Amino acid sequence: MTRVAAVQMVSGTDVGTNLAAAAALIHRAAADGARLVALPENFGLMLGRDADRLAAAEDDGRGAMQDFLSAEARRHGIWLVGGTIPIRTGGERVRAACCVVNDRGERVARYDKIHLFDASLSGGDQKGGRASEDYRESATIEPGSKTVSVETPWGRLGLSVCYDLRFPELYRELSAQGCTLLVAPSAFTATTGRAHWEVLIRARAVENLAWLLAPNQGGRHSNGRETFGHTAIVNPWGQIVATATQGEAVVLADFDEHLAARVRAQLPALQHRRLTV
Repeated sequence: MTRVAAVQMVSGTDVGTNLAAAAALIHRAAADGARLVALPENFGLMLGRDADRLAAAEDDGRGAMQDFLSAEARRHGIWLVGGTIPIRTGGERVRAACCVVNDRGERVARYDKIHLFDASLSGGDQKGGRASEDYRESATIEPGSKTVSVETPWGRLGLSVCYDLRFPELYRELSAQGCTLLVAPSAFTATTGRAHWEVLIRARAVENLAWLLAPNQGGRHSNGRETFGHTAIVNPWGQIVATATQGEAVVLADFDEHLAARVRAQLPALQHRRLTV
């Protein structure tokens, strides 16, 4: 058994303040025995304006947020999944990069968010009664084009981010790469989270018979945005084994790296796929 942690934050518009909050939560997770810790999407910056994403972007391989991940992983001797960081592309948009750092502080994987959240939630929900919410990530983010997984001491880890949860074909590809552990750092809106968060994270775990770490932003942010929270860890049978509600939190679970193999042997659904039919 290995202890893993999914960290819930309520990040704001100041990078330094956010990193200090993340450091305290990582310390809590490591002190409680976590060997793998995952931070949520936008852990270092929740935008006040879209232009802030461009201003705060870092060059690949260097910058306050990337240096922070390396230092924290090395300090605590943990593997650290760094939510997302805006990385410059040389153009007018950035990549939303999810970086994995090993216990020596070395970056071992970078996944650029493929599916971008361009949505207009008219009336806030399907029943109306709330102000419209409009999101257009593609205005400042350039989508990635490659799935990414990385070998860890606990099996192969597949990377995804937030809106990716709505695209099961991405997780099928990660499953085909041998992933038994998935991670989905998120900043799910309160509106979509209430309707879809739990069903999506459980479905992705069940479909792929894999563990899923789902660290989420959770609360009212200084930019006025409200995120859903309910950070969770889901096992290969689709059970939520640990969760939070709102506010800062460290969600811990004991990860059995052999459970996925046992479940896949009992219910070999991945072997029963008939995509040629």
